[in-house]
Amino acid sequence: MKMGLENLVMIPGGRYGFDGWFLVLIECDNGWYGADCSIPSVLSSIREWPRWLQPLTASVTDNVHLTENLPNLDVVVEKKRPLIYVYDLPAEFNILLLEGRHFNLKCVNRIYNDRNATRWTDQLYGAQMAIYESILSSPFRTLNGEEADYFFVPVLDSCIIPRAYDVPHLSMQEHNGLRSSLTLEFYQKAHDHIVAQYPYWNRTSGRDHIWFFSWDEGACYAPKEIWNSMMLVHWGNTNSKYNHSTTAYWADNWDHIPFDRRGNHPCFEPDKDLVLPAWKRPKEDSLRSNLWARPREKRRTLFYFNGNLGPAYENGRPESKYSMGIRQKVAEEFGSSPNKEGKLGKQHADDVIVTPLRSDNYHEELTSSIFCGVMPGDGWSGRMEDSILQGCIPVIIQDGIFLPYENVLNHEIFTIRIREDEIPNMINILRGINEREIQFKLANVQKIWQRFLYRDSILLEAERQKTEFGHVEDWALELLQLTEDDVFATFIQVLHYKLHNDPWRQELLHGKKEYGLPRECLIGSA
Repeated sequence: MKMGLENLVMIPGGRYGFDGWFLVLIECDNGWYGADCSIPSVLSSIREWPRWLQPLTASVTDNVHLTENLPNLDVVVEKKRPLIYVYDLPAEFNILLLEGRHFNLKCVNRIYNDRNATRWTDQLYGAQMAIYESILSSPFRTLNGEEADYFFVPVLDSCIIPRAYDVPHLSMQEHNGLRSSLTLEFYQKAHDHIVAQYPYWNRTSGRDHIWFFSWDEGACYAPKEIWNSMMLVHWGNTNSKYNHSTTAYWADNWDHIPFDRRGNHPCFEPDKDLVLPAWKRPKEDSLRSNLWARPREKRRTLFYFNGNLGPAYENGRPESKYSMGIRQKVAEEFGSSPNKEGKLGKQHADDVIVTPLRSDNYHEELTSSIFCGVMPGDGWSGRMEDSILQGCIPVIIQDGIFLPYENVLNHEIFTIRIREDEIPNMINILRGINEREIQFKLANVQKIWQRFLYRDSILLEAERQKTEFGHVEDWALELLQLTEDDVFATFIQVLHYKLHNDPWRQELLHGKKEYGLPRECLIGSA
């Protein structure tokens, strides 16, 4: 049996290879099927079942003989809720995209070298694969849709969009070059498939279904038929200010998608959707040094931002629409590097760094700063994660656009929000924050930083590598010491809360299921 979508392996030789290697699609072992070869058929041995199916055997007494087929046992199994059913979609939605992922690294959070050792990537879109694999290997997964609380539909836009022009089964001919339109069509096809082949969608009009839109503008180009569902995104644009496509990259623009395909939904609805952190690869040196916990007295820079600042700078993005003009406005006021005209920002200061110059010590500079800028790029960027993972207080500048967990965690205790019209006064605002509040926010960043780390996905890979090589890789040693809730644990907690609090669930008659907060969560309960 092969687990973790590892039925895609690299072998030496091919002329189309990545560093002299190419991918071969390996079939599942006899008795197993599914995208990750983890779903047992009647031919599989119950003794080989993955851990998320093991509670059946754990409840069986020693004198019960386990046959090769599923025994007829009168056993009550306590399962962890929420229970998530993962659709096993046709190959066009996963395998045919994943088999080329090493050629274009946009949709993968890791690759393998010639010894089959793991090499983590810096692809921010890798969060989609991390969540997908964590659900597949989770004790919250169920193969019984009748008992499921949620239904996860694994459509991979992180693979569809960057491979729009080179995958044989994708065609851009009817989309005028718009990857946004192609992606909408792909999600539409997945919707049509599950409605035709499964009974679950129509029971709630899809409200208990979950879709992940990982690209720059998130679920802005979701087809109207799936908008009742929960959207996992990195871009929490409520469209309260920016009620149009904000990307400066024309192929991802969704403004011209016909109304009868997209409908008139916003990009993000806080009552039902969730912004998840972007993927950041594990950096064992940073973890070993506890840079995220660097104290206040060693943070000498007041405000820090390093990134593309637009057309006023060498090699800057030429489009005025880039970052909705936000980075450009910050640079105009506080730029610490000369622009093309040799000018610094109007209010540049020694303890304020706003620069487009790439740094070899980027993470070290973040950990030497009190406040770090969080501004959009083409849609979302990974600056919130950079700030939190290095213990820096995020300064969010994007009106009406939610950041990770902003609709479930109290952001006021560990972030600062600056309105876009306050940009000229930003540094004065930051200097006006008293030392006690700074210490309070820094301490809270240090408390919640692991919720921005995909530790579960990384440790799943560490376990596979240990099975392969007999030892734990260096990148896993520090992570094994961490115990607080990570991204996946937070995601499950949000689903559990919604399970008991989403109003629409209370309106449905679901036999044995109970709603409202569990008794143990109520004040004064026994």
